[in-house]
Amino acid sequence: MTLTVLFCADPLDPRRVDDHFTREADTVRATGGTPVLLDHDLLQRGEAVEAAKRVPRGLGALWYRGWMVTSAEYHALAKALAARGAPLMTPPDGYRRAHELPGWYETFAGLTPQSAWLPLDPREVPDPAALEAAAAQLPPGPGVVKDYVKSRKHEWHEACYVPDLRDPAALARTARNMVELQDAFLAGGLVIRQFEEYDAAECRVWWVDGEPVLIGPHPDTPGEEREPELDHVRPAVRALGCRFVTTDLARRSDGVWRVVEVGDGQVSDLPAGSDVGDLYFHLPDPS
Repeated sequence: MTLTVLFCADPLDPRRVDDHFTREADTVRATGGTPVLLDHDLLQRGEAVEAAKRVPRGLGALWYRGWMVTSAEYHALAKALAARGAPLMTPPDGYRRAHELPGWYETFAGLTPQSAWLPLDPREVPDPAALEAAAAQLPPGPGVVKDYVKSRKHEWHEACYVPDLRDPAALARTARNMVELQDAFLAGGLVIRQFEEYDAAECRVWWVDGEPVLIGPHPDTPGEEREPELDHVRPAVRALGCRFVTTDLARRSDGVWRVVEVGDGQVSDLPAGSDVGDLYFHLPDPS
């Protein structure tokens, strides 16, 4: 069997791959694989069956490589594709486990900053008492707030960094700002993390079946190459039980490499210039 990959379609021309993923789709074709198309906008509007209508029936198992989707959207997509005889290689529970911090945190405990979280709906104002109780689970000192998937690190002082987690007013203000800026895209809830000082830019490691297959810069810092230590990370990646994941790593100021984020490989971005061929060479087909 050949590798089949579901890419997001160009929103202006649903018969073409979105420009952001054209290089990847070309690589799949060059290796004898088959790219197929998903209407990401329809999926986000709750029309999963219509979004998947360009996937041929009976195609067999496939991977997704596209824009980020919520766990609920991914579940709906998986159901629609399965009905067409084209099940996703990563099941919905595996996607949630790798995509959202509460799913992977326990497996990576000790390798990543201490964290606490509380479920929250988009635009829901976090309860100050609940925030204070969550922060009390962490050591005193600075922290950051984010949702289950992403932070607002580009609004660092307004909606991400909290100088003192024991300052309830500052914590509540930063959390409110983050939720307001995330708006309808708040994923899962609110996370409070212990702040750690890093001495270098993050790097992104792509793992397939528990082995690192591509190591490169984080998409936010594409020119910053790093060679992280992975021996202590590999057992946790394997224990997570997901076939295609990413880890974002950074070296703490004491020289220890730390896991900043874990992600599902299907929706993790590649920086410009990454060796796309090497990634797809290692991505297994359904056979």
